[in-house]
Amino acid sequence: MNKLTIKDLDIQGKRVLMRVDFNVPVKDGVVGDDTRIVAALPSINYVLKNSGSLVLMSHCGRPKGEKNMEFTLKPAADRLAELVDAKVTLAPDVIGDEVKGLVDGLQAGEILVLENVRFYKEEEGKGCTAEEQDAFAKELASYGDIYVSDAFGTAHRAHASMAVVTKYIDQCAAGFLLEKEIEYLGKVLESPERPFVAIIGGAKISGKIDVVTSLMEKCDTILIGGGMAYTFFKAQGLTVGDSLLEEDKVELAGDILKLAEVKGVNLLLPVDNLVADSFSAEANIWVSEGDIKEGLMGLDIGPETIKLFCSEVAKAKTVVWNGPMGCFELEPFSKGTYSVCQAVADSDSVSIIGGGDSVAAVKQSGLAEKMSHVSTGGGASLEFMEGKPLPGIVALTDA
Repeated sequence: MNKLTIKDLDIQGKRVLMRVDFNVPVKDGVVGDDTRIVAALPSINYVLKNSGSLVLMSHCGRPKGEKNMEFTLKPAADRLAELVDAKVTLAPDVIGDEVKGLVDGLQAGEILVLENVRFYKEEEGKGCTAEEQDAFAKELASYGDIYVSDAFGTAHRAHASMAVVTKYIDQCAAGFLLEKEIEYLGKVLESPERPFVAIIGGAKISGKIDVVTSLMEKCDTILIGGGMAYTFFKAQGLTVGDSLLEEDKVELAGDILKLAEVKGVNLLLPVDNLVADSFSAEANIWVSEGDIKEGLMGLDIGPETIKLFCSEVAKAKTVVWNGPMGCFELEPFSKGTYSVCQAVADSDSVSIIGGGDSVAAVKQSGLAEKMSHVSTGGGASLEFMEGKPLPGIVALTDA
């Protein structure tokens, strides 16, 4: 990693401006899943233990550039206060004299959490000029002597608090979480141990075209499951009944199948499917091979596919998994996803899990601790694996 990390910095007596990802689910004012907050604790505690003070920035939800308190960071700040041995204060805003006063009054070992940076349109750069976004980023930068980025989940966004603020602070570095993400994902891109198996699932092929194509250059085997498999089925001339289908991507799916053949990549589709007459826990369910009859929909991979996929995973030395194998949120259609999850956990491989649904499945299975790395960034991890430069990481290099 050719950029500064938090360990390279002299933090004592310094005010650290840190971008974190506290975009967490909230219900009735309480954080429902604190995974992202906990993930930031190593960097936060490092600053506190080294006699620095902290100004934390994050977004939450999509307030669309307006101060909408439905998206306040108060629940996240409250949860953080329960997790750290430090005074935690939530600022009433992101910028302004009152916020500046709170920043100036920070003592070593104290934390100030700014309100949701997306309360300002300048954060995302939508509906404002580049000069206005720069001015916003410059004001944020005035809050810190040092900038630390620890928000991999938004590193693929060229937002003010990620990619513009670095222009106005001399010392910029990656936090422990960002460093870990780059380390694991970078290893996959540069020197994966083989066999290298990618498991790609989820609803649609459209969001994962680039990553599948990119992985063709690196993988030995690609396993395709989830709703996206039926677009590939259609490309092979099979009927898919009422299964999820992207008609406008059928030709593209066919091109990907041909490319796999040319590249010598073992691209495997389900050999059987769990099909049902409705999307419900009470549906009538059958195992189907080949064509799926009209009136039925594929909702999970079938038992033979589970055996096939798990066998491939068992041989792997590197596994990347993004997207579930079926509609795992309903118990009758969860076996494929959880079986693959168990196979990854049992394998002797470096395993990297990315994407909201597959991460959720791994956590719900209770097997998250057995994975080498569970990524905090869905879209960011996909773009990283596609080989795209992530603005939030490039900004650290350029700083």
